Amino acid sequence: MLLTTDAVGGVWRYSLDLAAGMVQRPILVVLGPSPSQLQREEAAALGLQLIDTGLPLDWTAPDPAALTTVTAALKQLAAGQGVRSVHLHAPALAGPDRWEPAAVVVAHSCVATWWEAVRSGPLPDDLAWRAEATRVGLHTADAVIAPSKAHADATCRAYGDCVITTVHNGALLAMAGESRGEGDSTGLILTAGRLWDEAKNATALDQVASRLDTPIHAAGPVTGPNGAHVDLANLHLLGPLDARAMRRAYAEASVFASLARYEPFGLSVLEAAQSGLRLVLSDIPTFRELWDGAARFVPLGADPVPALRAALADTGDVTRHAARYTVDKTVAGTLAVHRRLGAYA
Repeated sequence: MLLTTDAVGGVWRYSLDLAAGMVQRPILVVLGPSPSQLQREEAAALGLQLIDTGLPLDWTAPDPAALTTVTAALKQLAAGQGVRSVHLHAPALAGPDRWEPAAVVVAHSCVATWWEAVRSGPLPDDLAWRAEATRVGLHTADAVIAPSKAHADATCRAYGDCVITTVHNGALLAMAGESRGEGDSTGLILTAGRLWDEAKNATALDQVASRLDTPIHAAGPVTGPNGAHVDLANLHLLGPLDARAMRRAYAEASVFASLARYEPFGLSVLEAAQSGLRLVLSDIPTFRELWDGAARFVPLGADPVPALRAALADTGDVTRHAARYTVDKTVAGTLAVHRRLGAYA
């Protein structure tokens, strides 16, 4: 299998965990910024062949012609490698023509559903053509996967009738994590993700951090590859962390908070729950689907401080709920889609 990925965010973690669960290791093809040395070592430890293309991502390509070039290059690469199936991490990469071999695309996120959740009004031109490329790819692909039913529904609303299979993400990171130590009693709050992305709504946590006696630690970049930047004066910024450092961050915290306005799945939430952290989450459809009964929910725009304080005082355990989302299930669900196409033994 040829598996495309993005070294910038959660797609990298998804891709490695998916690859680790496969008996026949896929070829990992990186678009966008090159993987760090640590990321390369992660891939090598799994025995993966990694191809760093230097090609732009669908959301960093400067124009439709550049994205067309990306699709053509990926098709040529797939043909040259003799793979039996292709697993694309964004529908826009599929292009307007059918693939040979079969192509499965994953709708991890997209500009149209992001815009619906974060902004209002018509899409600007620079996003409109990307949304059109996504619409075309959704109908070109032989099959489409989404990590939650909520995101599948949002995708179909944005792009018209489509058939999408929900395959929930799993995670390996926290399962191999460090044991939780006495630091848990200090009541650290943790958040993680692409802090620069306004959909993550990190500024909402930053605004309440000064009202809490408990520090809020934030893992992730504050500047994105697209030039977006966020200033967070009250959060304790940890910067981007590799897998080992994230395990330590989970082990030192007791509550994980995400007030995201848009989140198709949220791997960091799952990793935190697997690590035993209590959850305080925005009340959006994805989080309700995945974490109802295991988290405290805060309506968007509401004050999260009461929920954070209640979670800090709680002794509940969400690991049993988190155990329903495993990499084995993700791999099985993904391969089932490929097998339906006759593309993977």
